[in-house]
Amino acid sequence: MTAGLSTTAAAEQPRPAETAAPRPAPRTGRCRAAGTRLASNLVMAAIGLAFLVPLLWVVLASFDTEASLSVAWPETWSLGNYSAIWNAETTFRPLGNSLLLCGGATLLTMVSAVLCAYPLSRYSFRAKRPLLLTIIFSTGLPITAIMIPVYSMFVQVNLIDSMGGAILFLGASSLPYAIFLTKGFMDGVPMEIEESAWTEGAGVYRTLWSVVLPLMRSGLSVATIFTFVSMWGNFFVPFMLLLSPDKLPAAVTLYTFSSQYGQVAYGQLAAFSIFYSLPVVVLYLFLGRNLGQGFAAAGGVKG
Repeated sequence: MTAGLSTTAAAEQPRPAETAAPRPAPRTGRCRAAGTRLASNLVMAAIGLAFLVPLLWVVLASFDTEASLSVAWPETWSLGNYSAIWNAETTFRPLGNSLLLCGGATLLTMVSAVLCAYPLSRYSFRAKRPLLLTIIFSTGLPITAIMIPVYSMFVQVNLIDSMGGAILFLGASSLPYAIFLTKGFMDGVPMEIEESAWTEGAGVYRTLWSVVLPLMRSGLSVATIFTFVSMWGNFFVPFMLLLSPDKLPAAVTLYTFSSQYGQVAYGQLAAFSIFYSLPVVVLYLFLGRNLGQGFAAAGGVKG
């Protein structure tokens, strides 16, 4: 009787081979992954098309003397728009003013940002946290909110219509964001490397110039590109602080392509836009080589 019950219980238990048999993956999971991938590709294609259409309009309109706001293939390809803006008054002098204004302000901003970010990154002091919070708050402060008192101050100190004054204010307005970026990249440089340089007799400035800055080339490139691009497209500051037509940068002289009757020379505007974007492209190609290098001393202090 006992043997019969044992035999029945053993028969009711599932076989090990049956319980260990792998089950095929559900088809719904693969279909859901394929649908997600397709949807993401469609969204990325739509975003890319949204950026491509304005660029395509600029290129086609620059060769069309009868250009309008619509993206259309030129009936007759012509260089008339380029020849119309190929002069010092329309293109060369404004671009030169922009290079002087934005280049000088970028240089001033980056030098000041490095000198400000180094003690914030390397030293601890009581006012460090309030100072960092002030810098973060200043990055979100709209420049239009302070432009009226700044204009009044510039009138009192006789800096209106001064290229040097515009460079100082443009650099100062971009300084908080540059400090925030530079400090973040400087935090990634290990202190042990600096301490090794100090034991060899290097001072603080020599260590900063010869050790820290070469190791954060990619970070400096990112901060420089962001700073220059934000200044290059700035219209409000030079429009308020510079009055003489021979000192206005290209961002302000764009309105010259609009007549007093509301008509716009779209073809000349497109041709000028191509020249206007060249300095930014050249800067990105020049500094973009450092963007993919990452941290040059990664793993150099292990062990």
